[in-house]
Amino acid sequence: MLRHLIHYGIHFLVPILIAIYFFKDNRLKIALILLTGIIIDIDHLWANPLFDPNRCSIGFHMLHSYWAIMAYSILPFFKTTRIIGLALIIHIFADTVDCLLM
Repeated sequence: MLRHLIHYGIHFLVPILIAIYFFKDNRLKIALILLTGIIIDIDHLWANPLFDPNRCSIGFHMLHSYWAIMAYSILPFFKTTRIIGLALIIHIFADTVDCLLM
């Protein structure tokens, strides 16, 4: 239970807190963009079984691969992709913590 609270807390609470604390002028817009980082979970649709609570997403799913994570890590260095990159990194961080707590 604690594992799931931490995992989903990072997915949903951390982006909102980052938007409120660091982006006071555009906090709602930034929060919504940061929350869209969850979209990379679409790759779970290609997994068999679709959902496995004991499976680590990192390195298993295509959009959670180490190559994808490297690409996500580059995005914050460019102004036009900074927030999207941050959203994806927050997502990967949440899934990494989940894997560590298994």
